[in-house]
Amino acid sequence: MLISEIFHSLQGEGELAGVPSVFVRTAGCNLRCTWCDTPYASWAPEGKQMSVAETVAEVSRHTSRHVVLTGGEPMLAAELPALAAALRAAGKHITIETAGTVAPDSIACDLASLSPKLRNSTPPAEQFGAAWSERHEATRWQPAVVAAWLAAYEFQLKFVIATEADLAEVEALLAQLPTPPPRHKVLLMPEGITREALAARTPWLTALCRDRGYRFAPRLHIDWFGNKRGV
Repeated sequence: MLISEIFHSLQGEGELAGVPSVFVRTAGCNLRCTWCDTPYASWAPEGKQMSVAETVAEVSRHTSRHVVLTGGEPMLAAELPALAAALRAAGKHITIETAGTVAPDSIACDLASLSPKLRNSTPPAEQFGAAWSERHEATRWQPAVVAAWLAAYEFQLKFVIATEADLAEVEALLAQLPTPPPRHKVLLMPEGITREALAARTPWLTALCRDRGYRFAPRLHIDWFGNKRGV
């Protein structure tokens, strides 16, 4: 599979924030988020071909038990189930970061970190072309797929919030699920790749989370390291 990068760091988002983990970032994505911060793993994929055995060996160079399989969209990688099974056999805790557009099909996973995309992610036609804008919009929300993940695994459900109006869309999407998740499992994360952008959105988003019962999810790795690769 094409691997963009493997690195050892601290998780910066979600329920395991601060936990030392090895990140395995696959290359390739079926979406084109206008604010994507990893183009090298999405529309301009970079990396090298690595076998499952090579990937597990690289992960095992580090002592952390936690492994995060991320992308791009890692579920597009045909060898990901084999990699997840090998990591499980090695005693690793596996988090899969996915947009929730590809069904899990019983993949080994300890924490499903689902990040369905809102309308704020849809690129304008001039960014990638009209065809990609239409494809992204048609693909970004798959309620049956998201429901399958939620039913099968421990999960966190993350939404990237750009404006206060985005909350109405979040609640409309949650209402489409057969069993809406408890609000403390729904994480609202401010959109931004700079400390300044995150700081500007944090006050009103934390207030919304407090008042509506959702969990605020800071992007701590931006504060710790900045927006760069390998962290």
